[in-house]
Amino acid sequence: MVLGLIPARFASTRLPGKPLLDLGEQSMIQRVVAQARQANLARVVVATDDDRIMRHVEDFGGEAVLTSPAHPSGTDRVWEAFQQLGSPAEVHCIVNIQGDEPFINPRQINALADLFADPATAPAIATLVKPVLTEEELFSPHLPKVVLNQLGYAMYFSRHPLPYQRNHERAEWLAHHRYLRHLGLYAYQPKVLEQLTQLPVSPLEAAESLEQLRWLEAGFQIRCAETELDAFGIDTPEDVVKARARLER
Repeated sequence: MVLGLIPARFASTRLPGKPLLDLGEQSMIQRVVAQARQANLARVVVATDDDRIMRHVEDFGGEAVLTSPAHPSGTDRVWEAFQQLGSPAEVHCIVNIQGDEPFINPRQINALADLFADPATAPAIATLVKPVLTEEELFSPHLPKVVLNQLGYAMYFSRHPLPYQRNHERAEWLAHHRYLRHLGLYAYQPKVLEQLTQLPVSPLEAAESLEQLRWLEAGFQIRCAETELDAFGIDTPEDVVKARARLER
């Protein structure tokens, strides 16, 4: 059984109440739930820290649990939600779906869930990557990049493009190397998720502000599935305008 959990907190520095934002007659969180329900998930549950979000999800027919507002990350919120659901033994994969990506494609969710179909080969953790297509993407610190080994596992994540190309000008980097960008969709074995929530902040995580580096430093392997489909998270008022324009096309 694959369980989809969507962390959604009310507080946001730039967009308070972000999950409840109206996007074309539906809230953002309603759109995320609708997209997730089209994937091969046995159950989709919103994990929130606010009664208003929980009531709203229940009003449109979704399922939600109320979690502590003190969680430092969505990973911790997802683990508490799983516990509140009774930690069902039949769940072999938990997919952590970002609550601020109303255009998440069900095929992206399935790409991760499929990696866990066979218990004998299932990874501990999996995430998504996509090819970097533009110089703007490559050098944006807001779009983390990832370096993989030959088996498809992450070696390192960084806000800086890696590798550094010593013999080429920056404008030529994309022509000489295939760079990959990280998309913030994760899947885990339940027992692994529990272990991740017990890890302290690591030096690399503190330097780059990327939680997945904590896991790598602790010795966990992260399998990466590649997608050509893009991701569009909503973090700023400008993003809201773009999302509404996209829905009007």
